[in-house]
Amino acid sequence: MVLDFNLLNSLYLTRCHKPKKAELPPMLDSSRFSPLFEPVKIGPVTTKNRFYAVPQCTGMGFSYPNSYIRHREVKAEGGWGVICTEECMIHPTSDHSASTHLRLWTEDDVRFLARVADAVHKHGALLGVELAHAGRSAANRLTREYPLAPSDLHYFGPGPFAARAMDKSDIADLRKWHRDAAVRAKQAGADIVYVYCAHDLSIAMQFLLSRTNRRTDEYGGSLENRVRLLRELLEDTKEAVGDTCAVAIRLSVEEFLGGNGMSSDGECQDVIGMLADIPDLWDVNVSDWDKDSGASRFFEEGYQEKFTRFVKSVTDKPVVGVGRYTSADRMLGLVKRGHLDLIGAARPSIADPFLPKKIQEGSIEDIRECIGCNMCTVNQHYSVPIRCTQNPTIGVEWSRGWHPEIVPPGRTKEPVLVVGGGPAGMECALTLAKRGYPVTLAEARSKLGGRVARESALPGLVAWMRVASYREYQLRQLDQVDIFLESNLDTDHLLEFGFGRIVLALGATWRRDGVGRANAAPVDGSGLAHVFTPDDVMNDVEIGGPVVIFDDDHYYMGSVIAEKLALDGAEVHLVTPAAEAAVWSKMTLEWSHIQERLTELGVVQHPFRKISTINDTTVELAAVFGGKVETLDCASVVMVTGMTPNRSLLNELRSDPEKLAAAGIGVVEAIGDCQAPSSIAQAVFDGHRLAMAIDEDLPPIPYKVEPIRLVD
Repeated sequence: MVLDFNLLNSLYLTRCHKPKKAELPPMLDSSRFSPLFEPVKIGPVTTKNRFYAVPQCTGMGFSYPNSYIRHREVKAEGGWGVICTEECMIHPTSDHSASTHLRLWTEDDVRFLARVADAVHKHGALLGVELAHAGRSAANRLTREYPLAPSDLHYFGPGPFAARAMDKSDIADLRKWHRDAAVRAKQAGADIVYVYCAHDLSIAMQFLLSRTNRRTDEYGGSLENRVRLLRELLEDTKEAVGDTCAVAIRLSVEEFLGGNGMSSDGECQDVIGMLADIPDLWDVNVSDWDKDSGASRFFEEGYQEKFTRFVKSVTDKPVVGVGRYTSADRMLGLVKRGHLDLIGAARPSIADPFLPKKIQEGSIEDIRECIGCNMCTVNQHYSVPIRCTQNPTIGVEWSRGWHPEIVPPGRTKEPVLVVGGGPAGMECALTLAKRGYPVTLAEARSKLGGRVARESALPGLVAWMRVASYREYQLRQLDQVDIFLESNLDTDHLLEFGFGRIVLALGATWRRDGVGRANAAPVDGSGLAHVFTPDDVMNDVEIGGPVVIFDDDHYYMGSVIAEKLALDGAEVHLVTPAAEAAVWSKMTLEWSHIQERLTELGVVQHPFRKISTINDTTVELAAVFGGKVETLDCASVVMVTGMTPNRSLLNELRSDPEKLAAAGIGVVEAIGDCQAPSSIAQAVFDGHRLAMAIDEDLPPIPYKVEPIRLVD
């Protein structure tokens, strides 16, 4: 069908200027980044470049082997010089179940890891295997072994469990288990074998730390004694596999605990000095996980540099470090200054597995930059394959056959109208255009981005705008895409345009009535004029204090609204039915930092409470347990409880199939939050999923599931 763009322009839409690549600055001369593509010798092996995908959990491991293999292979295809596994359990006493890590206990495990090695080697990358024993942090839920520790300690996690202090025979066993696992890694084709000493979740670090090592023998007391086990593990590994495999150590150099922990300006310098020349590679980071993978709301790019810069002055061996690096210039500066030899990445390699190739080819603007939202950590907690806000293909490279850079061509090339320029609509339009479909993208506001554009203006969330800016840039380079802004379309418009396929990505609206998890019915008084929503806050509506925020969402929004209003000078009270504010943000490693920020700002929390009634100058809070009611003074109330999908246009269009047919409209579909409000990551995924499914003959279950192997 030929689209009448004159009709679109004259009647309803404001077409935005869309510069083509010819009007952009000349392509970046990538030759200045050539130092990033120099080979680096690591013991007996050599990397093809300085891009190092550090150990990173995937939520797949041995539970999703085919998915795992393909996931690692795609990264190797994208140009990373080294691809590492996550923690690889070396023995049944280091069982992480139900967390889906790797393991190297049996010959079956060797065969699986060999498949991973073959997939990585196919693209010229090296495979690093992070051998690990978690000591008192190993729950052993599957094997039901006692957790092991240097001293009698409580199990690191919740539950009525304790770890057993290791005797000398246990230490000898541990060394043998580690050595055997190293040999298995070598048999599988590993190029780099790790001794893991990062965070106090590893037994080597538990021996190293005075607060967890209370021994009085040669493995405890002085730093030299506490280093002994780590030295032995390194020497054992080098002796076992060092002829063909590099031996790496991963060490947390800063725990942010002062004299009670490992510190970059304290004992850690002595530790590295004692062991400087034993490993072939130093992989250094900070601890714990919520700081090592610090969310962008609280940690900027390169935040680990001040803690790791000393390492090169203590050892001559290559050093790799991380810091959520997405800037090629920053990476280059680290190498030129001699801060790092290899640029480590976990999250940036998830957001864009092809980051190295794009730098090498001078396509910096095409990098899908990590936004630091930590949606990638969520599914490790849930033990299902990884996902990413920026990269909807991650974790489904095998199950759905998706590739981060390549999409199959469409079959019919029928024009598609996408209504709504938020994360779902932009991703859908971009993927459709890459498949060859002519796409018209209409957005009611004056700029693209939808909820991303609005939320990124809130405190700490500016990096989230990358979700929109990346997609907008890509869309504007495609000839088959037309973008129209300030275009608030209704049913009559859509019927008149006559597009055969319409995709609605109209988002959702925050509820004002307080209905959510805790309240199934509207809260009494929620219709009063001083009751607001996050939409009002993002629209800069004036909100006077004291303010009561009712957080029944439990993710970031309640806390970030509290932060904004507190920074604006208001007295803020945060009411939540949960035990603490933003409880789900534990999944994204933000919770502790949120608590610190709210405390710093003087936000008063009221846990285990829900708003039952709103009055002119007070709110009544009902206790979740027992029902006791208390009164809290306030001038304003902000409801952060739930969202209502914007489905009215969808319902109107679908209400009269005959009218649709007469207008030539064959299909009307909805994606993202207007289907069901969820995370931005889910909206992006949904937009991609629909774009990949159009005109395809999909089976009833449109993805492959891992086969079940039954043993007689």
